Amino acid sequence: MPSSDINYHQLAQDIKQWGHSLGFQQVGIADIDLTKHEAQLQKWLDKGYHGNMDYMAAHGMKRARPNELVPGTVRVISVRMDYLPPDAGFAQNLKDKSKGYISRYALGRDYHKMLRNRLKKLAQKIESQVGALGYRPFVDSAPVLERQLADKAGLGWTGKHSLLIHPNAGSWFFLGELFIDLPLPVDQPIEEKCGACVACLKICPTQAIVEPYVVDARRCISYLTIELKEAIPESLRPLIGNRIYGCDDCQLICPWNRYAQITDENDFHPRQHLSQQDLLTLFAWNEEAFLQRTEGSPIRRIGHERWLRNIATALGNAPYDEAIINALVQSSGQYSSMVQEHISWALKQQQDKKQLATLPDRKNQRLVRTIEKGLPRDA
Repeated sequence: MPSSDINYHQLAQDIKQWGHSLGFQQVGIADIDLTKHEAQLQKWLDKGYHGNMDYMAAHGMKRARPNELVPGTVRVISVRMDYLPPDAGFAQNLKDKSKGYISRYALGRDYHKMLRNRLKKLAQKIESQVGALGYRPFVDSAPVLERQLADKAGLGWTGKHSLLIHPNAGSWFFLGELFIDLPLPVDQPIEEKCGACVACLKICPTQAIVEPYVVDARRCISYLTIELKEAIPESLRPLIGNRIYGCDDCQLICPWNRYAQITDENDFHPRQHLSQQDLLTLFAWNEEAFLQRTEGSPIRRIGHERWLRNIATALGNAPYDEAIINALVQSSGQYSSMVQEHISWALKQQQDKKQLATLPDRKNQRLVRTIEKGLPRDA
């Protein structure tokens, strides 16, 4: 047990300094009372908004009760680390529908292991000062309400897109937590400053933000391209555009991200073979190439099959290109039935665009744009 004569106020200040030295941009401390979030969590689960992410419901209310997850926990040290890379190329990549858009957090090295290791070092530094203590680090790896804890710790407020926003750093940052058994003084939440802004609700391509602060994961492009293991619902495929891994639209539109800071971590800088690459180039990767080029990347977790599923969807959404049709035809029959379903769908989209693209009058050009947007032809 830690010594009873610890100066906890000084220790809290030291912890924040040690955290900064380890590369965290901010460190805050929260108590573990999340009872006010339990009803909302249960309502979200009851509506099925978690989709097939069964792990969200598997632990019941333990997600909102840190001391049940890690007995003895009395405080949570919450940290954030900026990840926005230089030369992100947001607009260029989304505008050019022949290129694959990958969420900015996934262009570099997987953050989970890095943050967890640094949280562990922070815990060891604390232990070296106060003696043996109980702790456990988490980085998106257990039933933890990380954004709610970070909110309590003063790292930002929860925006209407459900992500955390800091007034001087926007929302382009990772979160991590260190559960600990020390009764440290806690930090105060900061005031929410979204005001009347609903830009994130309006910009969402699939209208997944069903109301302020509530996201229906079943419609979210990040869920559809990363978490979903089955076929993407056909009605949502045209809305995905060229987003092949995740989506950043709600962050791109957020006015607070004008204050976002570029990351100091080289590991978060984009890998050349992932950033702003042609869809056809990415679609041509066999499984060996996929595994080699996504080593150490969060993208690897979806596997080659879902990678192809996502890119096939984007190829269907791309402007008509005979090279795309040829690639889709040549790949037919080579993959699983799930991937083949998306290849066949994409081929049909391209063939429809080809047929209409040969007709020069304005009406048919409007039909081409209608198909590209996934709308009924009589819209």
